[in-house]
Amino acid sequence: MEKILVTGVAGQLGHDVVAELERRGISCKGIDIADCDLTDAAQTDRFIRIFQPTAVIHCAAYTNVNAAEENEALCRKVNVEGTRNIARACAYLKSKLIYISSDYVFDGSGDAPKNVEDTTCPLNVYGKSKLDGEAAARENPQTFVVRTSWVYGLNGTNFVKTMLRLGRQKTELSVVADQVGSPTYTKDLARLLADMVLTTKYGTYHATNEGFCSWAEFAAEIMKQANLACRIVPVRSADYPSPVERPLNSRLSKISLDFASLERLPDWHNALSRYLLELSQNDII
Repeated sequence: MEKILVTGVAGQLGHDVVAELERRGISCKGIDIADCDLTDAAQTDRFIRIFQPTAVIHCAAYTNVNAAEENEALCRKVNVEGTRNIARACAYLKSKLIYISSDYVFDGSGDAPKNVEDTTCPLNVYGKSKLDGEAAARENPQTFVVRTSWVYGLNGTNFVKTMLRLGRQKTELSVVADQVGSPTYTKDLARLLADMVLTTKYGTYHATNEGFCSWAEFAAEIMKQANLACRIVPVRSADYPSPVERPLNSRLSKISLDFASLERLPDWHNALSRYLLELSQNDII
């Protein structure tokens, strides 16, 4: 019988993973830092051994890309050491582990979708921490590494919520048009993770909603679907000051899901439509 531990339950993805597992009637427990400090090896080992999960879906992470440049030690402590603590506890119990990684493990070169076996070369501290977190996760032999991108969900802040807020305040917004990838709705990703954790198809996967767009195109679609008159002005990344270099090409090939007979996520336009409805139903917009 499955008994699944989900880390980062207060975050966007962790919240939706727990909701999806509960919807399916799968026994699960969602935790956050108040329940267990995953960077504390002894505490993490004790917590996991007492709970005895058949699998851990590790959604907790340090995700502030800009702040990571100035807080590298903390970022690595959470994303690498915290992951290693979980992986070692899982290995002891012979439990499965799903580790959530990122498109930021790549350098964003070219314009072709990145395959799981393509060379990784992160551009920034956050990306390096997620790549090293992958290696830490693989210390448990029964591990799935799932790289995703441009995540948005009900909990917390995200690009969609920011665009909706600014779109009501302004008549025009400048948004970068040379960074291309795939938005990912956490409800859709949660369904895939719930499917995946019931298998033994361990390995590395890319999982995002289908289709590609730039941030500017994504913003324009948000305005269109939300019936906001705000005009999106495409700009280059070079014209948008940022302390962190970001990959221009975040396209991820999902062929690894096909090989494992795992269902791809729906198209990103469709996902956005359902997300805006969810926000409306929860009186968030």
